[in-house]
Amino acid sequence: MNIFRKIITAVRGGATEAGEAIVDANSTRIFAQEIRDSEKHITIAKRDLTTVMAKQMQTARELAQLQASIKEHEGYAMQALNQGNEPLAIEVAEKIAELESNAADQQQANESFLNSIDRLKELIKKSERKLTEYKRQLTMVKTTESVQKATSAISDNFTASNSKLLNAKDSLERIKQKQAMFDDKLQAAEQLASENTDQSLKNKLQDAGIGAQQNSAQSVLDRLKNK
Repeated sequence: MNIFRKIITAVRGGATEAGEAIVDANSTRIFAQEIRDSEKHITIAKRDLTTVMAKQMQTARELAQLQASIKEHEGYAMQALNQGNEPLAIEVAEKIAELESNAADQQQANESFLNSIDRLKELIKKSERKLTEYKRQLTMVKTTESVQKATSAISDNFTASNSKLLNAKDSLERIKQKQAMFDDKLQAAEQLASENTDQSLKNKLQDAGIGAQQNSAQSVLDRLKNK
């Protein structure tokens, strides 16, 4: 029996861990939904508050009417007394007592409504302030989450493409070598062409007897004869 209890406890523990994992994986989404739910509740609370305020206005209006009726009947009672009609004055007094009882009930109801309205207004204000703060926190959480995802993606991509970067570096070096070889060949061809042009010009000048002349056996013999 003890083993079965342990197995059940283990299963419950696993379910709890799985549930917590799901909550952690969707914590931002859950937080955002909770904020939306809170907004709906605040909207409902405001609507209920308007109902309470409307009832308070109605109660205050009825209270004012009762108070006016009391004053009116007090005047009637005074007139009856002035006329010496005490039975009528007593009847009016009974009516005044009934009106005063109703007015007391309305006064109590009105004060209760006013207290409830003040309390509800304060609760709604506090809830709205908290909701505004939670919205700000949600924005920060989403931004942080996006930055972390971007950082993770960059890190993963760098690790995965490290070999590709090395291959790209090799390819770049080969391209540079090929381009350098092309430049060297071009420079050598230009130099060769320049040398060929200079030699051709020298030959033409020499044939025309201009500039330095090459020594030959005949020129050497002529120079010796002249001596």
